[in-house]
Order: sequence, then structure tokens, then C-alpha cells
Amino acid sequence: MSGGAAISELMSLPAIILCGGLGTRLRSVIADSPKALAEVAGHPFLSWLLDQLQSCGTEEVVLATCYKAERIRDLYGEQYGPIRLRYSCESAPLGTAGALLLATKQLPGTQLFLVMNGDSYCHMDLRAFVRDHLRSGIPNSMVVTTVDDTRRFGSVQVDEDDLIRGFREKGATNQFNGAGLINAGVYIVARTLAESIPLGRSVSLENEIFPSCLDGRLRMWKALGPFIDIGTPESYAQAGKVLTKDSGVLRRVGLEARKEERLVPDPTIER
Repeated sequence: MSGGAAISELMSLPAIILCGGLGTRLRSVIADSPKALAEVAGHPFLSWLLDQLQSCGTEEVVLATCYKAERIRDLYGEQYGPIRLRYSCESAPLGTAGALLLATKQLPGTQLFLVMNGDSYCHMDLRAFVRDHLRSGIPNSMVVTTVDDTRRFGSVQVDEDDLIRGFREKGATNQFNGAGLINAGVYIVARTLAESIPLGRSVSLENEIFPSCLDGRLRMWKALGPFIDIGTPESYAQAGKVLTKDSGVLRRVGLEARKEERLVPDPTIER
């Protein structure tokens, strides 16, 4: 498949953002706000993700909501720039996999979904990710990135063909302490996998669904970073510094630094 065809496919590939999290560990800094609306560098965290999608031509996004869902819908409405917004809302928490399955009901007929966690950001070339996925012939893909210490996140094991062959959960007794690959919270998921998610209970993508795909149905795509999640007060406090390193993102949200404040380009950022 040509690069042009892949980009054209991306234009029609809808995204699902999993933004139903309670943010229990962030209560001391965001009060009762949904975690996805936590303010980072003057904007809700969710806006940074939507800007990232907008920059690569995404036209349709489903926001998979649960906790304080009405706040998210009231803020964003039905349109975000050129992006059409749809909503799914869990009546009770369904886990990341259950939330994904519910969200796919808003996109009947779609066979591939670009899925993003609503509490993490990975600076990456989304167009290249989709292009490489389409060329691979593997039904599902996960973005991974390298961190200095995997203990907080768990780690991902891959083979020489870039297929994912195992996961070590965070806090596991066999978890390697040190640098390694982690799940960066961005995926391409086939409808066939989404429709295999069990109904009627809370189900985790990370702990149940992806580990069931270690038979060659899940490949990795490595992003060079940076990566940030806002799951703890400490990581939330660092989010603004990470996001504002990317001048492309700054332009998209109207946060251009004044000339005397411009940041030196980070050579580790993928361009």
C-alpha cells in the first residue's frame, strides 16, 4: 500500500478516547473534576489529545465517558474544530475494554479504531503509526515507548519481528527494575478484537484483552517520546513541561511561546 493511500485511510479512521476515569489519586489537585479535564498548561488534558488527532486529519472521535460525563459533553459539545464528536457513556464502570466495546457501538461498520487512553500523551507521528499498521498485515497494534524505570508502568516484551510476546504487570515480583518498553496508551484495534470483549462485567484491555493476543495478533510500534501520564499528582505536575516542549502542539492550541521564551528543540522528539 502506498504512503498516500495510508494517509487517506487515516483520514477516515475514527478515534476513540477512553476518558471515563475517576482520577481517584488526583483528588487533592483536581477536586471532583473528571481526570480527562484536569488542566495542563492552561487547557484540559483532553484538548491536548484532540489537538494531536486534529493535526493528523482525524475527522471523527468518540469520547468514552463515565464519571461526570455531562461535564465533558457540556464543554466540548458535538464539534471540536473539524472533528465531529460522538459520546458513549457507561452507566457503571466497565473497565478500559468494556468502555471500548461500548464506544464502538457509535461507529457501526467501522473495522479499525484508533484508540487512545484519556490520561496519557505520547508525542509521535500518528500518520506513520497508521501507515505502518496497514502495511503490517497484523490486526492490532500498540504504541510502546522507552522509560528509565518500568516499575510504575509494567513492561512489554517483544520479539525480533516486533510482535508483542508478553507483559510484566506493574508491581509484579518478576518486574525488571530499570529501563524498558512500556505500553504508551495508543492502539489500533480491529473490530473483531473489540467484539471478543466479554459483556456484563468490568474488563481491562491491559490485563485481559491484550494478553490474549500474544499469538501473533498484536504488534508493537515504537515512539521516540516524550511520554507522560497524569495518573499521580507527581506525574500530573510534570505534564505541562512535557507537552510544551512540542512547538507543533503549542501552535495548535494557541500557546506559542514568546520569542524570548522559546524552548530549545529536544533532539529526542520524533519529527
